[in-house]
Amino acid sequence: MGIVIVVHSTLSNTIWLFFLALGLWGIYRAVRGQAVDGSYLGALVIGQVLYIIQGILGGLLWLNGYLPNVGNQTMHVLYGAFALVFLPFVYFVLLKGDDDSSQAQWVLALTTLFLFGVALRAISVGA
Repeated sequence: MGIVIVVHSTLSNTIWLFFLALGLWGIYRAVRGQAVDGSYLGALVIGQVLYIIQGILGGLLWLNGYLPNVGNQTMHVLYGAFALVFLPFVYFVLLKGDDDSSQAQWVLALTTLFLFGVALRAISVGA
């Protein structure tokens, strides 16, 4: 289980860095008036997959009794669950899959920056 703890911890750093880069890239594209393209959507999918893997690893740790070692375990789990559903919610419910405008680029850029903050907060309550 030690390797799962190390990967879960390291992946959390990867996630916040990835979402920060994705948010800054999205802001750059939005300022230039560009709509969402396939490259940005692909990066969003990669980010979502990272959160899914992180959730699976966290679930494995929880099932094996390692969650009591987390500082505030309830909030840590809530931040993780929120991070899993927020990006798909924004894309499918708020944008309704319509990403052909620069407004959608703004929404997704700010969403990724928000998820960057959620990742940092989940790390801080999990320490």
